[in-house]
Amino acid sequence: MTTAPPHTNGYAGNSYDDGYEQGGHYGAAPSYPSSSEAPTGLLPAVTPAGQQYDQYDRGRQQDYGQQQDYAQQQGYGAAQSSGATPLPPPPAPPVKNPPSPPTMTPPAPPAMAPPAAAPVQPVAAEGPLTQQQVQGFASIANQLAASIGTVVLGKPELIRLALTALFAQGHVLLEDVPGVGKTTLARAIAASVHGQWRRIQFTPDLLPADVSGVTIFNQATRAFEFHPGPVFANIVIADEINRASPKTQSALLEVMEERTVTVDGVPHPVPRPFLVVATQNPVEMDGTYRLPEAQLDRFLVKLSVGYPDESVEIEVLRGANVRSPESLPPIADTNIVTEMIKMAQRVHIADPLYAYAVRLAAATRQDPRVRIGVSPRGVIALTRAACAYALMEGRAWILPEDLKALIGPVFAHRVLLTPEAALRGTTAEDVVADALRSVPVPLPGGGTQA
Repeated sequence: MTTAPPHTNGYAGNSYDDGYEQGGHYGAAPSYPSSSEAPTGLLPAVTPAGQQYDQYDRGRQQDYGQQQDYAQQQGYGAAQSSGATPLPPPPAPPVKNPPSPPTMTPPAPPAMAPPAAAPVQPVAAEGPLTQQQVQGFASIANQLAASIGTVVLGKPELIRLALTALFAQGHVLLEDVPGVGKTTLARAIAASVHGQWRRIQFTPDLLPADVSGVTIFNQATRAFEFHPGPVFANIVIADEINRASPKTQSALLEVMEERTVTVDGVPHPVPRPFLVVATQNPVEMDGTYRLPEAQLDRFLVKLSVGYPDESVEIEVLRGANVRSPESLPPIADTNIVTEMIKMAQRVHIADPLYAYAVRLAAATRQDPRVRIGVSPRGVIALTRAACAYALMEGRAWILPEDLKALIGPVFAHRVLLTPEAALRGTTAEDVVADALRSVPVPLPGGGTQA
């Protein structure tokens, strides 16, 4: 009997052990190209942070065949094909022109020069992902995580969840006490993606036009011209978002959901990819405005940074190996990130796992302690996040463990408790954990595991 590869349940702390030994099918069995056909080096080591993952990537390629064999036997993987175009490597850093005075050799480019944007070959819009594409996705994601990890120390799972939101076309809400690195994480993500990013410092006197933009009459041309606001960027850092008035917060509702800003009746699309990373302080109440449920529902995940471990905090105090976010080299440009988003949309999800996600959301709605449960948008967010999470783990199909690991960050901020439950000290995390325990896990053969 083939032993299933270990999977960690990041939310409940349990592993989905032997459920797949029951037989049955989640979908068509995958058939990848042989491991000898896959290239040994999918991406160049573009940064020192990425070089440390070269050995990890080679080990991932060797282990991928074992995962395929396990998927074929247990039947939860999707059929794979080698005909789709693989994800291209990230662009190489440009070489600057030599100085104007005559010289024999041109000067070498700086070590941290940003890579030049290169055209990315399109991937197939439909069809299963190939082994080479999956490994390329995981390699780029690992390099991004490693680069951000040189700034945000000791938080690897937090970084992976934030990148999951990026590849799932979602938004991130970072809520924690002051001084734990919320803004630093947001700036590090923005610096690692070679695209345009803007930061909005939310204050009580900020107006909606300061966020979305305004139409101004041009005296020279005798016509109205639209001046875009800071929301027109690939990555928008909304710092201290709960300090703005509800009127200003509502300016983000449309653009977060539809990627479009409407000013004076004219829609203006924002650049793609588009990611909002918002931070807020849950402790202070003076001068703050609670985010409405409609806006909370538009964030894919809500994350808490937490205090660092003792060894990490000592390393921060020493200043060793600690860098500023702006010093990070860009790992992937917007074209590559866009292709990775398209790949995440092609990850296989078996029908029993669709039903499992729906039952988890229904359990939160039926809980007597809950006034408003998880919406259908929340179920869609869970499955989208699971697809991106599975690709980062090197799989083209999702497992129940992916849903379990993400249910807390995706569901908790969408649950609104009754006043009585809140007075008794019940939290939304408690409701989500109870839903996870009460809903049986589907097995490949059609049964369930309690």
